[in-house]
Amino acid sequence: MRIFISTGEVSGDLQGALLIAALQRQAVATGYKLEIVALGGDQMAAAGARILGDTSGIGSMGIIEALPYFIPTIQVQRRAIAYLKQNPPDLVVLIDYMTPNIGIGSYMSEHFPDVPVIYYIAPQEWVWSTSFERTKRIVSFTDKLLAIFPEEARYYQAKGAKVNWVGHPLVDRMANAPSRETAREMLGIKEEEIAIALLPASRGQELKYLLPVIFQAAQNIQSKLPEVHFWIPLSLEKFRDKIEKGIQDYRLQATIVSGQQQEIFAASDFAITKSGTVNLELALLNVPQVVVYRLSPFTAWVARKILKGSIPFASPVNLVVMREIVPEFLQEKATSENITQAAMELLLNPEKKQQTLVDYQQMRQCLGELGVCDRAAKEILEMKIR
Repeated sequence: MRIFISTGEVSGDLQGALLIAALQRQAVATGYKLEIVALGGDQMAAAGARILGDTSGIGSMGIIEALPYFIPTIQVQRRAIAYLKQNPPDLVVLIDYMTPNIGIGSYMSEHFPDVPVIYYIAPQEWVWSTSFERTKRIVSFTDKLLAIFPEEARYYQAKGAKVNWVGHPLVDRMANAPSRETAREMLGIKEEEIAIALLPASRGQELKYLLPVIFQAAQNIQSKLPEVHFWIPLSLEKFRDKIEKGIQDYRLQATIVSGQQQEIFAASDFAITKSGTVNLELALLNVPQVVVYRLSPFTAWVARKILKGSIPFASPVNLVVMREIVPEFLQEKATSENITQAAMELLLNPEKKQQTLVDYQQMRQCLGELGVCDRAAKEILEMKIR
């Protein structure tokens, strides 16, 4: 069975790798041999896909921010469509990555209508849609939509999509994380040391807009709590030099680690993080966190004019339950002072920390049961079996 998978950015590469591993497991049970070609990154390649184009570093949030990626995005989309034209697969699986995937899905619907298209982790139109046009296009070419959030499932089903809610794949991934004690031993973290994870960037723009304010807050915390040590999991190797320079400029007691993100999360007492998938990973490991996000002033101005405050939260932890579980500071509120104050309260106030952990458990109930990736893989393979 030939499957084409399309996704982008670091988080998409992770989700794609988890899905590929599950597809391989389910293929053994059904007697299929899989050939998987993909747009993705190193993690998907390690899971067994042949990578047609590396999209793990192609990603942005915003208008001005997206301009440097416009040509690479169009190029990789055209490469994918040229491949599909010459090598139509048995199945197409789209993971997030809205702009290229809408083009790929529309092409398949028009030229290969008999090839099922499955959207797994659909674009978050249910959160920030400004019109129904994109939603209509997604529904028009999608034969089955596998939702990871209950609200996502309700939204797309109401718009006419055939939807199954499978749960969030991070439930599976984080279930295999080491214990706090094991992770700290692996990383050589002493018992008295306060380990704080810093997650400033998985996109290039975030090095500019988020790293300085997060590192300044870290410096503030370090001055108040000398026993603190910061751990920075490297999302992309090309970010290393700028992060190392930041550590030096802000004189942080910090260690950059590549390839051990899960261990860092499991070992951490606290995290200061950009908004994104990592927020859920931290929550599933009961790590209190402060969430930060900034865009260019122009993008923020346009968003406010068009969306007019219709986005209640940025962090998926808060979005799942539609209330603030973790403090989040966006745009002008994303100051080192605000981050420091919220961080110190969570670090030093046991009641505040305990409330966060209780709220995490409520959120956890909205992410589904273990076996998410295998459920998704079964749904995908069954589309061809039928």
